[in-house]
Amino acid sequence: MFEKLSHPEDVRRVEGHIPIAHRYTPGVAGTAFFEELKEGRFVGARCDACGTTYCPPRIFCERDFEALEIDVKVGPKGTLESFTVGYTGLEGEPLDEPVTVGLVRLDGADTVLLHFLVGEAEPEIGARVEPVWRPKAKREGTILDLEGFKLSG
Repeated sequence: MFEKLSHPEDVRRVEGHIPIAHRYTPGVAGTAFFEELKEGRFVGARCDACGTTYCPPRIFCERDFEALEIDVKVGPKGTLESFTVGYTGLEGEPLDEPVTVGLVRLDGADTVLLHFLVGEAEPEIGARVEPVWRPKAKREGTILDLEGFKLSG
């Protein structure tokens, strides 16, 4: 019933165009998170009921639906929980250079943040990582203010 595809070109695609405009609003938690990123810091939200610290922050706990305050400093360093290397783009085209993304659990957080892994070192699960920030003058309050994480020395 389910077959595993091993090549992106084997995916069934239907070409077309849907004229849809989309605007993303980050909400209360996202806005607080991006404002802190612009300053080169990470912020999270801790649930007093279950003790879970979320980063990126949420406005309610996903486990017990308690309201959360976005006021916990986390990171800046963390642990690489998982990673993958991509050799193919979204449309199935080969990439000029492979892209590595990882799931990073920042110090003090219980959830993970997905972002690029940068630098020449070979990633390993469990490795310590630290953020690589865009120059302060170029930060705009987006996830790309953080260029990614590199392995700590």
